[in-house]
Parts: sequence; C-alpha cells; structure tokens
Amino acid sequence: MAQLTDILNFRQVNDRLTLSGQPSEDQIAALAEAGVTDIINLGPHDNKGALVDEPGSVASAGMAYHYIPVDFDAPSEQDYIAFTNTMAALGDARVHVHCIYNARVSAFMLRYAREGRGDVPAAEALMEGIWRPGGVWAVFLGHEGDIDQPNRYLGYDY
Repeated sequence: MAQLTDILNFRQVNDRLTLSGQPSEDQIAALAEAGVTDIINLGPHDNKGALVDEPGSVASAGMAYHYIPVDFDAPSEQDYIAFTNTMAALGDARVHVHCIYNARVSAFMLRYAREGRGDVPAAEALMEGIWRPGGVWAVFLGHEGDIDQPNRYLGYDY
C-alpha cells in the first residue's frame, strides 16, 4: 500500500486536513484508507501529471470529489471563494486538498489562515517549504515586494 508521505509535497496540517501535490491512483486509495472522506482538487484536469479520471478514482475509493480548477497563471477571487465555501460546507470532515505540486494549495492555505482559519506562522512555513510566489501569486497573497519576482521553488531557486 502507498504511504501518504510518499505523495509529492505531502503535508499534514492537523488531524482532519492534509495537503499535497497530485496523488497517484494508489495514493488516492491510501488516503481513503487513512480516513479521508473528501478530496478537493485545485489543479485543472488538463495539467501535465493530472490523473486521467480522478473523479472516478476518488469515487471508486469511496470519497467525495470537489473540483475547483485554478488557472496557475490567473488565480481568482472566485476560485478562492469557491474553496472557502467548500471547506466551510465540509465542516469536520477529513479532507485532503491537492493540486499538481502543492503550490496553489499552499497559497490558498496561507490566505485561509490569515482570515482566522488556521495558524499563520505554520501556513507561512508550509508554503516556504514548497515555494516563494511571485507575480500573480504575490498579488493573490498581498505580497507587494514579490510582485516583480518570478515564482521560486525550494530546491531549485532557493
């Protein structure tokens, strides 16, 4: 059986929330075995590395699938509102949120924490352990000093 920690950029936020890059078919099954009831995918289905039929794979594993495709080049307030509404509707469910690399997700989680829904220093550290957003993502996060910077990724750019 696949280990959750083998999922690209896997992070456990608390007992009910985990985050990552794109899980494989086996890793989706492992998430279900770990008690996850809902998957939120912020990565568009046509992204390189996305599963052929993730909604079907998640349903086959007995979990609910929530799809909020966020264009990496144009994250929007509507995307973020859809995410916060989905998180609120799921209440105390065990949720796994992913995209392709855990960049979109970690940025969304930082905003989520800043709005009183999490630990801000922990969310900042989580994102810093994956990437440092520039450009449109710096705008999305209100990081004025990084707007003219490119996106930088741990292990590549810093």
